[in-house]
Amino acid sequence: MLRTYTCGQLTGADAGKEVVLCGWVAKRRDHGKLIFIDIRDRYGLTQVTFIPRDAGESYKLAQDIRSEYVIKVTGIVNKRPANTVNAKLPTGEIEVLAKDLEILNASLTPPFEIEDESNVTEEARLKYRYLDLRRQKVFNNFTLRSKVNQIIRNYLDKHDFIECETPILTKSTPEGARDYLVPSRLNPGHFYALPQSPQLFKQILMVAGIERYYQIAKCFRDEDLRADRQPEFTQLDLEMSFINEEDIYALIEELMKIILKDAKGLDIKTPFPRITYADAQNKYKTDKPDLRKELNSDFAFCWVVDFPLFKYNKEEKRWESEHHPFTAPAAEDLESIEQHPEKVKSRSYDLVLNGTELGSGSIRIHQQKLQEKIFKIIGIEEEDSRRRFGFLLEAFQYGAPPHGGFAFGMDRLLAILSGEESIREVIAFPKTSAGACPLTDAPSEVDEKQLNELYLTVKKGRVK
Repeated sequence: MLRTYTCGQLTGADAGKEVVLCGWVAKRRDHGKLIFIDIRDRYGLTQVTFIPRDAGESYKLAQDIRSEYVIKVTGIVNKRPANTVNAKLPTGEIEVLAKDLEILNASLTPPFEIEDESNVTEEARLKYRYLDLRRQKVFNNFTLRSKVNQIIRNYLDKHDFIECETPILTKSTPEGARDYLVPSRLNPGHFYALPQSPQLFKQILMVAGIERYYQIAKCFRDEDLRADRQPEFTQLDLEMSFINEEDIYALIEELMKIILKDAKGLDIKTPFPRITYADAQNKYKTDKPDLRKELNSDFAFCWVVDFPLFKYNKEEKRWESEHHPFTAPAAEDLESIEQHPEKVKSRSYDLVLNGTELGSGSIRIHQQKLQEKIFKIIGIEEEDSRRRFGFLLEAFQYGAPPHGGFAFGMDRLLAILSGEESIREVIAFPKTSAGACPLTDAPSEVDEKQLNELYLTVKKGRVK
């Protein structure tokens, strides 16, 4: 073992112990004959004191180290004098009197200070993300993210869900946002698509009899970026068989209550208010109402329900799905669905938190004929629907159960829990608003050999 204690672990009770610490040099202060070094790891910070008579050759070495050097220190824990105790640190009542120092790795002078309040551009932060992540404020977002993931897994495990991974390389079925396409070397002229969501696969898992599925899933959408959007993002995706809307509401409300309690120490009231789409538009002029003042709560959840099933695209002069074409219509509207599509309500529901759409879901269509009818209304004729969704329609012929599900954006939830304005702050290696990665310089050009292997040629310039 390289170290015996972490840099956030030692207290006055450890006085007199010989310890070994490893970490980064946060600060170095030279006070005449005494050299003080703050050594930092993910757990905290400890002051190390170098005295010439005790540290010997290590004292000379300590004169040369600089910020962000990686070091190993052996020394004796000593209680600080009362007037030098740092009450702001868990380790503030002790120091380590150094006996031996080893430089594990040197560091260049960082392009910015590793401080929580450093005035650094986002471009610089993302280019040197490995340094940015050393800042405690940034690092805390990812300990929270890990904790929330664990809460979710424990909760769904207790509710008999099965975690199941679905493909990343899949079929392009464009409906809504643009797909990211991946050329197939073994099938020239053919392309995979990166999934916008696991929607079709999770429905097929219901046909397979899984009954309760979930996945913390990576999803991809080639769309214009904003503070709450990224080309790749993470969502909690789940699906259940033999349920209705009330089952979804109860499951998600309990999950949110546990997340807020365990991750933030906050109690929230359930059940969440439910607002129809029409009422939300009339009263709040939006389908994402912010109810914090109304409910007197920094975390105000509500469900928005009774969305229209269709919306009219004036440019293309056709009906489109308000959410997606796999959403079931309200039972009372089934008979008039072809004659009056504008009046049909859907069995869909959005979860809104503080004026942000956190996630959405619906009871799905599970009958082949109804699914084909919906496709036809939105302009997907039989031949096209078979080409794009034939595998789903065929699966429906083999005993598809009634089912429904929900998905919410992990990045959006974590940004709100962390008090961050942008989801980039809770993603380890995010893209910029231009869709670029300053750290790796992606996206980048590839060489001619790779293009030839994929039977591709590149047209220079931007598409107008």
